[in-house]
Amino acid sequence: MHAWTFEAIGTAWQIDTRAPLTAGAEADVADRVECFDRAWSRFRDDSLVADIARRPGRWTLPDEADLLLSFYGELHEATHGAVNPLVGRRLAELGYDAGYSLRAADDPAAVPDWDSISWDPPVLTTRQPILLDVGAAGKGLLVDLVAGVLGAYVDDFTIDASGDIYHHDPDPIRIAMEHPDDPTRAIGVVDLGPGQALCASATNRRAWGDGLHHVLDARTGRPTRDVRATWVVVPRSCMRADGLATAHFFAGADLLAQRFPHEFVRMHADGRVEWSENFPGEVFT
Repeated sequence: MHAWTFEAIGTAWQIDTRAPLTAGAEADVADRVECFDRAWSRFRDDSLVADIARRPGRWTLPDEADLLLSFYGELHEATHGAVNPLVGRRLAELGYDAGYSLRAADDPAAVPDWDSISWDPPVLTTRQPILLDVGAAGKGLLVDLVAGVLGAYVDDFTIDASGDIYHHDPDPIRIAMEHPDDPTRAIGVVDLGPGQALCASATNRRAWGDGLHHVLDARTGRPTRDVRATWVVVPRSCMRADGLATAHFFAGADLLAQRFPHEFVRMHADGRVEWSENFPGEVFT
């Protein structure tokens, strides 16, 4: 396999293919990533999201927005409001801001209600400045979009966007599930088959200050405490795997399993580990 590594949206990516990608393929991937980042990043001043954060108004969003925001609507309902892409300003004021200050404001803003925006594709209407943060499912969506670009050039590939993985190859791969307290240990392995996506999330990543981390409960504006790490496998959609990996911090496993076809593992703060019956791999007990 040939590996192409690069940095994108603030994290490391690797694309594995059976033959080296052409310069044209790499350029098309880079263009797709830049287009997505220019629309959705809350870490750059020239993004559409930055414009939306400056003033209320009517905003025409990119083609992928309906897929993304509709899924957020499903997650918002399933988690009773805990997952909400309007958490951006709260995250920034807690210290996870464009400058990575990692210093919390004395009185951070409350998270706006989901109903405070109006979504009539492709137009988003806001009544106040809103700082979107699509981190719960956006990186997974970008993996899916990159997979669509690659499909025009190669038949077999694997995309790894720092833990958001889409495997489009007939040979399965085995991936370790990193222990959130010790990166040298694994709590199990995933056997990822062709056409499957795996996404993981953990509170030890992007953590700072006194118990602060990036997985916020939008209802309280505070980081979640009960679940430490999650892993989700979904067929053919890294976006849905990514979003469900976040939803598992807040909602019951049975409820999520009834609403969304997926397999999962999640580790609680007290060390308990639970997993779905047909999870493709092994959990070490």
